[in-house]
Amino acid sequence: KKDIPAVNFIIHEIHCRRNIEICPYCSDSIPKSEMKNHIESEHVQVTCKCRMKMESSLLKDHEASSCPLRPVLCQFCDIQLAFNKLQEHELYCGARTEPCGRCGRNVLLRELKEHPGVCG
Repeated sequence: KKDIPAVNFIIHEIHCRRNIEICPYCSDSIPKSEMKNHIESEHVQVTCKCRMKMESSLLKDHEASSCPLRPVLCQFCDIQLAFNKLQEHELYCGARTEPCGRCGRNVLLRELKEHPGVCG
């Protein structure tokens, strides 16, 4: 899958046929001696803590960006919780109040960022 000078093509082709395989899962060129290890490390099926099954090579991205159980921080209290619990928690947490330092009124935490514009 790379450009080879015409002078070296036949020797290169012989070398590749002898030493390189195409992975049946990802179509990458892999040395034959490493194919078993490649398949076991990249393409074996694993189960995430959310019970979703995927190739092991996809697990880190899944856990970081799409797993419903990935840890996230509440924007109001900075407590870490599972992503699938965040919305319910923030509805409750954002409804708490704190007194405004300027006007003294109790302001909902979810409205605290906009409050300075209407304060007074």
